[in-house]
Amino acid sequence: MFEIFGGTIMNTAQRNIGQRSMARFTLGAGLAVIALLGSACSSASKSSPATAVTSASTADTATSGTGTANTATTGTELGAATGEKLLIGLVNTEGTPGIDFPDIRKDILATTDYLNAHGGFGGRPIEYVPCIAKGTPESSQACAQELVGKKVDLILLGLDLFPDYKTYTSANIPVIGVLPILPADYTANALFITGGNATVMSAAAVVARDHFKAKTVGIISSSNAGSAQSAAAVQASLDVAGIKWKQVTGGDDETDAGFQGLMREAAKDKPDVIISLYADSGCIGMMRGRAALGITIPVITTGICSSKQVLKEVGDDALGWVFAGVNESVDSPQRNIMRKILAPVLGVPEADVDASGLGLGGLGYMTVMSLADYSNKMVASGTAMTAKALYTYLGTSKDLKLFSSAAPIECGALPKYSSVCSYIFPFAEYAAGGKVLNLKGFEGVSSKDLLP
Repeated sequence: MFEIFGGTIMNTAQRNIGQRSMARFTLGAGLAVIALLGSACSSASKSSPATAVTSASTADTATSGTGTANTATTGTELGAATGEKLLIGLVNTEGTPGIDFPDIRKDILATTDYLNAHGGFGGRPIEYVPCIAKGTPESSQACAQELVGKKVDLILLGLDLFPDYKTYTSANIPVIGVLPILPADYTANALFITGGNATVMSAAAVVARDHFKAKTVGIISSSNAGSAQSAAAVQASLDVAGIKWKQVTGGDDETDAGFQGLMREAAKDKPDVIISLYADSGCIGMMRGRAALGITIPVITTGICSSKQVLKEVGDDALGWVFAGVNESVDSPQRNIMRKILAPVLGVPEADVDASGLGLGGLGYMTVMSLADYSNKMVASGTAMTAKALYTYLGTSKDLKLFSSAAPIECGALPKYSSVCSYIFPFAEYAAGGKVLNLKGFEGVSSKDLLP
C-alpha cells in the first residue's frame, strides 16, 4: 500500500526497487542493452524495416541474420592471464548528487577480477587506474592529464560527461566507452560499445511505427535531465517518422494521484501509443495509474520497468506494456558467469541477480566482457594484443557481436554517429501471470532507420 509523506509516494518498492536504482541523469541512456545481460542471446525475427537478428538454439552461441555464430571466448575454459599487464585508465563520474555512478566502476573491477583469472584481454592481465570525475569539464580534464601522465595503454570511459578527447588524441591513447551521453560524444575520436539515448529511443520509435502503426504518440517524461534527454531523443526520431506527438511532464516524485493525472493527460487525445520515461518507482506508479483509469492504450517504456521487483509490485497491471531492450530470460553459461561475478557486488545470492535491475553498472560488465571476447578473437587470428590493435580491431571488424548476444557490432556505420558501435535492440511485452515474452517480429530492432 502507498503511504504519503510530504506529498511523495513512499512504499517498499520505492525504498528498494530492484537491486539498484537508476540515477536520474541518465534515465534511458543505454538501458536497452541491459537486457542482453540476462540471456545467452537476443533472438529475433523479421521486423521491417528493422534489421533482423536471429538467435542460435544453443545457450552459448548467437547469430545475426546474415552473420556467423558468435561463440564467446571468455568462459571458464581459459586459464589465468600471465602476459604483460595492460594498463587501463578508467574514468567514471561519482560523488556528485544526481550523477553518482559508482556501480559502473564496481562492476567493471569485479568483472576484471574474473577475467584476470580467465584469460584477461588476449592473455594479458588487466590493471586499472581509476580516476573519478565530478561532472564538470575541469574534473574530466584533470583525469585526462593524470592518466596520460601515468602512461596508460587505453582509456575506458564509464560515465564521463565531458571527456577530454583532445588530450587523449594528442597522447595517441585510444578511447573506448560504455555509452555516449552528450551530442559531441557521437562523433568523438572514440568507440562506444552502446549507443545511448539516441539509439534506444530511435528503436522505440520504430516499434511505435511498425508494430503499433502509430500516427500519434503521447510521451510522459519527468522533469529531471535524463528523462528530458530521452524525451528529446524520441521526439527527434518520431519527427523523422512523421509521427505526431504530445508530451506531458511530471516531477521526479509523484503521488498516486499525480501518476494518474499524467497518464490521464497523455491519453486524453487518444494517441495510438504512449511512451513512458519514468523509472524505478515511477514504473509502478505509471502502471498502476493506467490500470486504475481503465486506459487500454499500449505503452512503450525502458527495460528497467521489467525488473522482477517492479512486476512483483504491479502484477497484471503491466498488461499492455512493452519494454525496450528486453528479451525472454534464458539460462545459459554466460548468464551463470554474470551471476557469479556480480552477486558479491550486489550482496545477493547468485540466483537473485536480476539483469533488468543492474542499472548502468550492468553496462560496465557487458562492455568489459565484450572487449575480452574481442581481444581473444583478435589474438586467435594472429594479431598481438595491444590496446591500439584492439581499438582498430573493434572499429573495423565486421563479424563481432555484443558479448553473448546476437546484436552486431557496427562501429562507424552512420557518419553522424561515427563513434557508436551497436544499433540493435530487442523488445518484449508483459503477458498475464508475470511473464515477459519477446515481442514477436521485434526481437531485434535496428535504430538506424529513424536516427535524426
